[in-house]
Parts: sequence; structure tokens; C-alpha cells
Amino acid sequence: FLLTESEAGKYINKELQRINNINIEEFKKIETSIKSDEENLLKQKNILKEEDYNLKIKDLKSKYNSYQKLKNSKNSELKKIRDEAANQVLSSINLILADYSKKNQISLIIEKKNIVIGKTELDVTKDILDLLNQKIQKVELK
Repeated sequence: FLLTESEAGKYINKELQRINNINIEEFKKIETSIKSDEENLLKQKNILKEEDYNLKIKDLKSKYNSYQKLKNSKNSELKKIRDEAANQVLSSINLILADYSKKNQISLIIEKKNIVIGKTELDVTKDILDLLNQKIQKVELK
């Protein structure tokens, strides 16, 4: 909840979406180029000598393999950026939780997902969200 609803979390998600959209546009351009090359090659199939045709097929496969490597590398890079940003926010949350529990004499803080039944007045999520928003609004994406 804190990672999606905090100012820093919203900023991270917006920036990651922007980067992902740029990547998708780049991928579409490359895909279009490869498809165009493939169509042109199919049109020339009967005209070209067999060895020239096979050579062009090999080049096309090479382009496609490079595209796949680029796509995988961009996706893993995006995942790495997302993980690093989330870790930065989580470390801030941990510091805030430690400070909050000390100030309010709370001996145990448990994630909501691990609670079966509990009093709603014991939920400190909103307080932590407010403290997190005060502490950080943006996270530097690398």
C-alpha cells in the first residue's frame, strides 16, 4: 500500500511507466523494420540466387536475435531500476517505522496481510503514509 499510494511510490510508478513507453516505441520501430525486411526478402525470393537469399535470411535472423537481446536487456534494466527504487522507499519506511514505534511506545508492528482479525484503531498505515510523504516525495531513478 505504501509503495503505491505514497508520493514517492506514485513518482516511481509514473517514471517507470514513462521509461517503459519509450522502450515499447523503440521495440515497435525495430519490429516494423524487421517485418518490412522480411516482406521484401519474400518478394525477392524467386529473383535472388539461392545463396544470396540464404545469406539475407541469415542477416535477418541476426537482426531478430539482436532485437531479442536488446529487448531482454531493456526489460531487465527496467526491473533493476524498479527494484532499486522500491528498496530505497522500503529502507525509508523501515526507518520511519522504527522511529514511530519508539515515539509511540509500540512494541510490535505487523503487516496487514499477516493479520486475521484486529482492531481497526490499531492500524497505523495512514500515519506511516503521512510520515513517508513528509520525508520523501521523489526517489532518484538510476
